[in-house]
Amino acid sequence: MPWTTLVASLVIAAATLGGAAVAVNARAGRREAAAQAAFPPEGQLVDVDGRQVHAVTRGAGPDLVLIHGASGNLRDFTLGFMDRLTSRYRVTAFDRPGLGHSDRVSDALARPFARRGESPAEQAALLAAAADMLGLVRPMLLGHSYGAAVAMAWALDRPGAVAGVVNVAGATMPWPGGLGALYRVNGSALGGGLLPPLLAALTPGAYVERVIGDIFTPDPPPPGYAKEVGAALAMRRGALRANARQVNSLYPHVVAMSGRYPALRMPVEIVHGEADTIVPAQIHSVPLARLLPDAALTLLPGVGHMPHHAAPGAVTDAIDRLAARAGLR
Repeated sequence: MPWTTLVASLVIAAATLGGAAVAVNARAGRREAAAQAAFPPEGQLVDVDGRQVHAVTRGAGPDLVLIHGASGNLRDFTLGFMDRLTSRYRVTAFDRPGLGHSDRVSDALARPFARRGESPAEQAALLAAAADMLGLVRPMLLGHSYGAAVAMAWALDRPGAVAGVVNVAGATMPWPGGLGALYRVNGSALGGGLLPPLLAALTPGAYVERVIGDIFTPDPPPPGYAKEVGAALAMRRGALRANARQVNSLYPHVVAMSGRYPALRMPVEIVHGEADTIVPAQIHSVPLARLLPDAALTLLPGVGHMPHHAAPGAVTDAIDRLAARAGLR
């Protein structure tokens, strides 16, 4: 079902409910309450100057931070991947601002008709402050997809406090063309104010499953992934707005960051599936590797956008190589 058909169906369904914004928002509220009850915080809630940051820390050893991608939360890592690492690293996964159980960077950005989302640097600053409060020491940073842009911003802004970066299918370079229409509409001030209540109230679970399948293609999602990862958390009104506005405003930030990459002297491991159509390797990781002074690029034939699920051994190997290159092991 294309997004235009979905939106048309939601509008018709809203009219069936009585056409009232009150009814739509009430239904959205009930679905959100059910999602939050079914998928409560797995870890601790760190208070950073009144902002709540959700973090899960497990294991012992050098510090490793995991930063999830768009429309996600830290459960994408605690669903199996983190357990591969905890015997040799102290691993901390964060919910990015506005997603999972972490707050927005500011109340102004959380308003229904706000005009922008947090930049990668703003997100990195909040997560870095939470990492400091948790006592993390010179962590390695692993970022997936959008989370890789946050990891790179963190490394650029605090190079002395970061051991290195593992960039997994990262959206870290300027790309040709635009985003899909749904991102443009939902990421705007007006569309982001009006569309999320409909999406939160009325999007069928089968549609969410299809979107997840598209993200993983050509690899299959793990069995029960939508339920285990708490996909319903991403369908809350606030999360929909945060995600769309962050993604919709990403481009100028990666343009600016790309000019700073040649000065980044720390080791960087880049892992990208060659079959990734969401964030194509030839547009992002291949040119990024050329810009960075100390980068190692691993391309995975036949693997799509989720290497940490489809080829977790390749990603854990990259972490181990980074730890060795950074003098942590």
